[in-house]
Amino acid sequence: MNDAGRSGEMAVFAAVADHGSLSAAARALGLTPSAVSRIVVRIEARLGVRLLLRTTRALALTAEGQAYLRAARRILADMAEVEDAIADQASPRGRLRITAALAHGRIAIVPLLGDFTARYPGIVVDLNLSDRSVDVLGGQADVAIRFGQLADSPLTARKLGETGRVVVAAPAYLARKGTPHVPDDLLGHNCLSFNFRRAEPGWPFREDGRDRALAVTGSIEANNGESLAQLARAGVGIARVERFAVEDDLASGALVPLLEAFNPQDHEPIHALFVGGAATPARVRVFVDFLVERLTGRGGVPSGENGAAGED
Repeated sequence: MNDAGRSGEMAVFAAVADHGSLSAAARALGLTPSAVSRIVVRIEARLGVRLLLRTTRALALTAEGQAYLRAARRILADMAEVEDAIADQASPRGRLRITAALAHGRIAIVPLLGDFTARYPGIVVDLNLSDRSVDVLGGQADVAIRFGQLADSPLTARKLGETGRVVVAAPAYLARKGTPHVPDDLLGHNCLSFNFRRAEPGWPFREDGRDRALAVTGSIEANNGESLAQLARAGVGIARVERFAVEDDLASGALVPLLEAFNPQDHEPIHALFVGGAATPARVRVFVDFLVERLTGRGGVPSGENGAAGED
């Protein structure tokens, strides 16, 4: 008997064990009870052992039957996994979990999802926008869009672009509180910051050719740059945000760039991170390729897309 025939016999035996009787398994499989019985007898004859104990009321698995069932389920599961993987490569499908920073996700990722799902209708996108890091290695996401230099990691990274940061405030705030001319002037201002620990100990500046980090304080902290930029536009205080996210505000004058002579121009690369290798699901591979196609060379933002908020 070939392997295909044996896998079919395993599936029948597993159905008998699952349903507890030959007749119930036959109904589930669309076979006759006699056909199911012949298959079980054939397996037992080939193996030379009794797999089932038959009574008038029920079936019971012998020790050999339990061992055969465990092996059969493992083999059937392996076969299904291989077939799913091959089918997935041919036609990407399944749930794709994406995580990105709030502002960048809104400005750069969300506008692309309609085109992506139209191109790959078998993929269901599960999007999580948050400025907090999500553990890709721990299985919390399939693809993470990250800013900044990457730590050593077994994850695969594809560069999407890079962005810089800018210190901004609304004209109304500056009219009330005055305009800072050197970084230390910020110590007398309401500086809006994140409420979670970041790699930088403060806001970086470059003075007299030297880099320094200035520890700033303010009345409001938030967990996302979207809120910080909104507060800055409302005249609440000064924020340090991603430049791409406030281009429209800078162009319209809703926000004013500050301390540009001291801006270290600390451009951050933007990467898509994922678990790479031969086992990478097709849905992950095609999404990352799609992002590279649509974002690379455009500063990590789709052409023609600008927003009104940012992240630190």
